[in-house]
Amino acid sequence: MEGMEVYEISRESAVALTVNADHVWREEVDLAPIEIDPGYSYMPWGSDNLLPYEIINLVEQDETITTCMQFNAEICYGGGFVYDCSNAKDSIRKEVDNFTLKNNIAGYFYGLCEDLKYFGFGISIVYLNAKKEIVRVVRKNAAYCRFSPADKKGRIPYILYGNWRKSGLTKDDVEKIPLLDSDFPLDDFLITIGRQVGDDGKTKVRSQSSKFAVLTKIPGADSLYYPIPPYAALFRGKWYNIKNLIGVAKEANLKNSAPIKYLVEISDKYFERLFRAAGITDDVEKKKRVREEKTKIIDYLTGAENSGKALFANFYVSPDGKEIHDVKITRIDEDSKQGGDWATDMIEAVNMICFAMRVHSNLVGSVPSKSQTNNSGSDKRELYTIAQALQKPYHDLISLVHNLIIQVNKWEGVKPNYPFIQLTTLDENKDAKEVTIDKNNKTTEE
Repeated sequence: MEGMEVYEISRESAVALTVNADHVWREEVDLAPIEIDPGYSYMPWGSDNLLPYEIINLVEQDETITTCMQFNAEICYGGGFVYDCSNAKDSIRKEVDNFTLKNNIAGYFYGLCEDLKYFGFGISIVYLNAKKEIVRVVRKNAAYCRFSPADKKGRIPYILYGNWRKSGLTKDDVEKIPLLDSDFPLDDFLITIGRQVGDDGKTKVRSQSSKFAVLTKIPGADSLYYPIPPYAALFRGKWYNIKNLIGVAKEANLKNSAPIKYLVEISDKYFERLFRAAGITDDVEKKKRVREEKTKIIDYLTGAENSGKALFANFYVSPDGKEIHDVKITRIDEDSKQGGDWATDMIEAVNMICFAMRVHSNLVGSVPSKSQTNNSGSDKRELYTIAQALQKPYHDLISLVHNLIIQVNKWEGVKPNYPFIQLTTLDENKDAKEVTIDKNNKTTEE
């Protein structure tokens, strides 16, 4: 099987197969652009252009990564996004309120946070009205976006949006959207719509489009088109496969060798005396009586109504001093069950994944163990605060599109703001409070 590795779980269980994910994200060969129609070319995302869907599939197959990914998106969302109008005129404030009401800002912002955490970039689309004002902002799912080949200056002129799982796409199946220069989006936008002088010293409309794409991208050390997020190390390393293998191994043991709670040893002479007492001589009747007796013992041991009762059985001492029991029942220690020896390995694998995802395991409760080290409330509050503080680079990058909207719409005194949730102590008589930062870098509680 291509893309699979074979591991031997144990001598008692079958051979297990697990996905080898170390080929994910980085391609070892240069990829050439693909042309759908003249003027509709794109750079494939992965050798088969389906890499983002493979990533989503791998994430969804692991409970820890899925939980950490959701936590990272939620922590990036924090207290949401707002346009701070505290220093704006009432007329401007009404325009901003009207814009906010007509757009799904919460859904747009959370979706952008998810794209940044999953793929390291997000795409925002701004729509213009007849007055060349921005009236709408929406997020295009990054997994369905493809970049066009860059020009000689390294600028990507447009993106294509479509369902890339479908084969044989034509230009009618995709949406072509002009992409603003990610380094100078405002100037590029104003020049494009004819509101600013271009590089040639002339003012002219370069595009009649009513919508433009704005790229929010995490700068990377090796990222020409599609960035490689840090957590991709999970798939290049071995811990993803190790954790997956442990789950496969435990399932195999549960299916192939059920855990044994009791060992029952019965002397042959016990049944001989039983047959004599009942007057059974027929071999068929003997086998039937043996099955009945075993069933009685099993029901006695496993039945809830027999909990706490005692079982009496005869035994005698042989001439050499050994005890000879008719029936001997031994309870099997649960810690010695097959699969139990993987508990420590599972904890180690989960901790490594949480480390790669930059999520403390105590914040999401993902460490599998009955007894585990648990941080105090104060430690957890600090961990949560640290996690939110680390989202500032993402918020600054997201502000690019909002600063564009503010400047184009001429909303003087307005700025983007990202309130965060401050967990409180019990003496404050509330679980959490929202904190914002004003222009003087002073915190304001709400």
